[in-house]
Amino acid sequence: MSTYIHFTKMHGLGNDFVVIDNVTQYIRLDPRLICRIADRNFGIGCDQVLVVEPPSDPTVDFNYRIFNSDGKEVSQCGNGARCFGRYVYERGLTGKKQLRLGTITGNLSVDISDLSCIQVDLGEPQFSPKVIPLNIKAVTKLHNRGCYKIELLGNLRDVVILSMGNPHCVISVPATTEAAVMEVGKALQKHPAFPKGVNVSFMQVLARNHIKVRVYERGVGETLACGSAACAAVVAGIVHEELNPEVKVDMTGGGLTVKWENQGSVLLSGPAIAVFHGEFSLTRQEVM
Repeated sequence: MSTYIHFTKMHGLGNDFVVIDNVTQYIRLDPRLICRIADRNFGIGCDQVLVVEPPSDPTVDFNYRIFNSDGKEVSQCGNGARCFGRYVYERGLTGKKQLRLGTITGNLSVDISDLSCIQVDLGEPQFSPKVIPLNIKAVTKLHNRGCYKIELLGNLRDVVILSMGNPHCVISVPATTEAAVMEVGKALQKHPAFPKGVNVSFMQVLARNHIKVRVYERGVGETLACGSAACAAVVAGIVHEELNPEVKVDMTGGGLTVKWENQGSVLLSGPAIAVFHGEFSLTRQEVM
């Protein structure tokens, strides 16, 4: 085994990734190594580590694995999927422009026909508490799909809770600039409603086709952008009949476009940028 990992640093609107090819090289990744790679002071630095693996199912082109900076594997990342698609195409791992990727919870499709604006089909939003997962005893169900009241820092708040392949809680706010992102985000990670944590989106509606969103991502903290959170926010706005089927989503790192027809798949479009290629040195213990 090589004593170096070959990697590419990429980002989608500042939501940054270390992408590792585990097709032409093999690296045994464990939580400690993931944390060392993601460390912004002593490693490469990233929100997530993305791993390209050979397909375990003949219906997909690659396995797509995602690890948060805390070393835990998660099941979805929309910005990461766009970067993954661009990576495998530009590094010569595939010649296809329409890709099918396998994740630990299901498959998703990536369209890289236009490398300046890559589209990901994230599948249908899921509202089942079992799928999310959500402890229904810790919230109060309201009439609309995914709508609940939840006790948060001593107050009852209206929220929308759903899965986009990972759990999301969307909170409407008058202005994202005034949202208590860190305080609320941290509190919800420990809330009994979310046994596996939750991504928290703070959504400000500007118009029926335009919103602002800030995100506290589980296992990471506040990020400049989160593709699945952008999708969750648009779904929440459509459920509340506040938004049109196509919405521009402004995040701290830039803009994405989300389309959802109140049924079927959610489509996410935006940029994916390669920053640099490099090598990361492994310790003797990590090689063994």
